[in-house]
Amino acid sequence: MLTKRLIACFDIRNGMVTKAHKFQDNIDIDEAQAVAKRIYADQIDEIIFYDITASADKRKIDLDTVRNVAKHVFVPFTVGGGIRDLNDMFEVLKAGAEKISIDSMAVRNPDIIRQGSLAFGKQCIVLSMQVKRVEESAKIPSGYEIAIDGARVFTGMDAVAWAKRGEALGAGEICVNSIDCDGTHQGYDIDITSMVADAVNIPVIASGGAGKPEHLLKVFSRTGASAGIISSMLYSPKMDKNYSVREIKEFLNANGQPIRPYIG
Repeated sequence: MLTKRLIACFDIRNGMVTKAHKFQDNIDIDEAQAVAKRIYADQIDEIIFYDITASADKRKIDLDTVRNVAKHVFVPFTVGGGIRDLNDMFEVLKAGAEKISIDSMAVRNPDIIRQGSLAFGKQCIVLSMQVKRVEESAKIPSGYEIAIDGARVFTGMDAVAWAKRGEALGAGEICVNSIDCDGTHQGYDIDITSMVADAVNIPVIASGGAGKPEHLLKVFSRTGASAGIISSMLYSPKMDKNYSVREIKEFLNANGQPIRPYIG
């Protein structure tokens, strides 16, 4: 049986890890490389780094911070934010990333998914989706709409349809970021995570809302997600309790979820 993955997510702004509530009201935590070193030492399975203002500011990704983080982590490292073309993808990979996350630019130019998949292999291309619950309609039958630019712009696109199109274009993985659950610490959006996982045949990452190990147990047991993103519960001062990767893995193992064990 394939093990589930724990992925630490760093939202980066000006070289700092920052945390938000529903994509707003950010507070800075610490320098990105310092947080990455701590989480890597605690045996996280993977790391994702989002330069959260690059797309909205229409600038390139912060490659210096990518390099600084990559020097200190030796697990799969995904980077996103401000990726506009194949050259940007190449620069991110050259800076030390192993996967590229594309989000807003993929909506504006879906062919970038195909181009990236052909150039670097589909295993490198992660389609990240910002999704928000809306009223079901003929245009948005899933009841979840795609947003871009840090949830500032809504597209009228159906989330499940976009996930299926992304897979067809060559994405190797899909990350479902719930705008409604982001920063709430109340658990993942089970409905949209399940819908996307059922609709595609590539790995799906659940993102947004994790506050305690029970939330990971719920999303893994009730959806086809192969990985869960955790961030606030690892390091945010807004949390009543921060958990170690070891605590989370031991809880999941004790509750029958196949997870890479903590060694030590």
